[in-house]
Amino acid sequence: MEKTILGLKELVLDLLYYNGTYTIADLSILTSKSIPSITKIINELLVSKHISEEGLAPSTGGRRAIHYTINSELNCYIVTVALDQHYSSAVVYDLHNKEVTSKQTIENPLDNGDTAFENIVKLIENTLSDHQHPKSSILGIGVSMPGFVDNVTGTNGSFKDSSCKLFNIKKQLEAVFKIPTYIENDSTAIAIAEQNFGKAKDISHALVINMSWGVGLGIIVDGNLFRGYSGYAGEFSHIPLSDSGKLCSCGKRGCLEVEASLLATVEDVKEKLIAGEKSVLQLAHLTEQLVSTEALFSTAQNGDQLAISALSRAGYMLGKGVATLIHIMNPEKIIISGRGAQAGNILMPQIQTAVNEFCIPRIANKTHIEISDTKDAQLIGTASIVFEYSLSKFVNLN
Repeated sequence: MEKTILGLKELVLDLLYYNGTYTIADLSILTSKSIPSITKIINELLVSKHISEEGLAPSTGGRRAIHYTINSELNCYIVTVALDQHYSSAVVYDLHNKEVTSKQTIENPLDNGDTAFENIVKLIENTLSDHQHPKSSILGIGVSMPGFVDNVTGTNGSFKDSSCKLFNIKKQLEAVFKIPTYIENDSTAIAIAEQNFGKAKDISHALVINMSWGVGLGIIVDGNLFRGYSGYAGEFSHIPLSDSGKLCSCGKRGCLEVEASLLATVEDVKEKLIAGEKSVLQLAHLTEQLVSTEALFSTAQNGDQLAISALSRAGYMLGKGVATLIHIMNPEKIIISGRGAQAGNILMPQIQTAVNEFCIPRIANKTHIEISDTKDAQLIGTASIVFEYSLSKFVNLN
């Protein structure tokens, strides 16, 4: 996410949050501040118990340096909520992104905005009820969701009726819980996770594809998130690459989403089963979206030809989109993340085939395409957003 101008104390905590441990010498180099300045900050943070010592660095012949980390005993937590078109998940993390409550997931279609909002409230309430610490220990609530999310105003323009509670979700949740709340687009949150904890770490030019019910995109340029003029860059789902004529959720035809998303892949399998194709999968397995995708992935990994064929087709179409992105952005790395990353070994050969077919080799050869291995990337990225916005509050807790 965009880094705000931080004081030195906040900057040190920011670096420790994203990287786990550092020595004073490391922090001096990273902040371009003198050893005495960093030593002073470290001592202040030790006294306030924001940080703790975390062992010694390997010996280089002299006195071994001490590693420092954010204090794991701090009574400080983040409520993280990840929404997609069909499901909502919530968990409470500590400041090492470790779960302190079990992750809860409910079916919660967003097309009925007010009902979906009430379900989100109940989900957060249930998650907080599992939390063994007072509400005052919560730094904030983070919510990531699909759509035209404005992270500054806290609104989601995909809900055209401004009276819908999901349109003004930040304000609505703050009114219920009296806890600072921050919102972000789901694909952007995933890109933030990959940039700080995953395959895009230390990569200055990267694209992170969120393959889920749709196909989202997070864009990292010169080490920063690129949002575009209106803040809505990355609507990868709606590049017109499909020849199927199927109607997209946006109301137009020809969008990549109608062939490269998991929703489209499950529908493809259903159509072929109805047409009489043989498979371990049965229509009875494909009624509820999350169960459908898990069944699709597991049967494909076990060699079911229909499941493999459907995922391969989606991978090839995704590869056509990737080829387009390579020509436009010339990234160092493209990461396939989101739910679809679970089928990465099946998707990747078809993605690469399409890139070979449609992309100029001289450009394509400079881009590495990888499958994400970041667990719960959307939740982790959303927690990071809360931490960033809460740094000043965090520093002044003690």
